[in-house]
Amino acid sequence: MPIFEFKCLDCDEYQEILVMNKDEEMEMVCSHCGSGNLERILSTTNHTVSGGSSGQPVDSGVSTQTRTCSSGSCTSYTIPGPA
Repeated sequence: MPIFEFKCLDCDEYQEILVMNKDEEMEMVCSHCGSGNLERILSTTNHTVSGGSSGQPVDSGVSTQTRTCSSGSCTSYTIPGPA
């Protein structure tokens, strides 16, 4: 049961919607203003990899690169796994 995050394009409020069944039709409206003008956004994540019994952090293979883009600043994340 995934939780999807949406931003209302009318009032700029964020909300999460739990999807119980992928085939179920749901009314997608902003819980703040009632608008149906929602945009699904990529949720942020956070993780920690510990070094076993010592509890010391280990290199998780995640790296970031921040650069200037036409809309301001952009960040790219490189995560381990297949490309």
